[in-house]
Amino acid sequence: MLNTEEAFLWMRSAVQKEPRVNPELIWGHIHQMVGIRHADTNPSGLEKALGYLAETYTRYGLQIREEVFDPFGVKYPNLIGVLPGKDQADEVLIIGAHYDTVAISPGADDNASGLAVMLETARVLSGLPPGCGIEFVGFSMEEQGLLGSCSYAHRARRSGKKILGAVVLESVGYTEQRPGSQRIPPGLPISVPEVGNFMGIVGNTASADLCRAFEEAITAHVPRLSKFSFLVPGNGEAFPDTRRSDHASFWDVGLPALMITDTADFRNPHYHQATDLLDTLDITFMTDLAQALVAFALSPKSFLRR
Repeated sequence: MLNTEEAFLWMRSAVQKEPRVNPELIWGHIHQMVGIRHADTNPSGLEKALGYLAETYTRYGLQIREEVFDPFGVKYPNLIGVLPGKDQADEVLIIGAHYDTVAISPGADDNASGLAVMLETARVLSGLPPGCGIEFVGFSMEEQGLLGSCSYAHRARRSGKKILGAVVLESVGYTEQRPGSQRIPPGLPISVPEVGNFMGIVGNTASADLCRAFEEAITAHVPRLSKFSFLVPGNGEAFPDTRRSDHASFWDVGLPALMITDTADFRNPHYHQATDLLDTLDITFMTDLAQALVAFALSPKSFLRR
């Protein structure tokens, strides 16, 4: 039987114990969502993905909010799972991933991988509510010009909430171990590792503190996860390849944001192809990223030093 002091120490260590993610759940999420999810070529696939997000948010006890936008006169929804903060309800961290695909691809890496990591992060954090609120966002119509995130970012900017930043997960499941497997976007003024086994972290200079905090979470909690960061000036206008996902919508309204990515077609030969399938992905890579995201969200607001 523990005495009072021993019980207190045991409880404190239990609370501080690093929460763990479950790779089998990540795999299961991707399995459920792989398939063409496109408004024209397979609208039922797009609806199925939306329904799976809603079902999973509900299972994890998140509050659900749907935000509809109507490009081309057709309504499409972003789906948000809200995890209230235990301390500051008006402070919000955004973690998002798009749920649509291009017309012909089943989209395992692009972007069922990002959705799966987001959902597993939500599951773990739902049992360990962080100080700030978190909105887990499934963006629609990313492949049609970032339409869903553009709508969401403008609403977030006008909401009156303190947006701490957005972390956008864009194709996060593919690795290569051979030299020369990593290509470099044209015109990038930095040296990039030639082996495609790192997680890319892309921000703009206004998101430097957010980037630093994410790097620190990886270093402290998942040191085996290789990472490479790049900060662009302005909103990335000089380097268009750094604007190719939903994070750019946040940059454009003046909010800090990061894109976390395996670099997509600069590494993955299956990008936007019919061969973008589950068996091409690296489950350990995605598990490590989810663990880093959990640690980042639970950090004592280190991303607020700006």
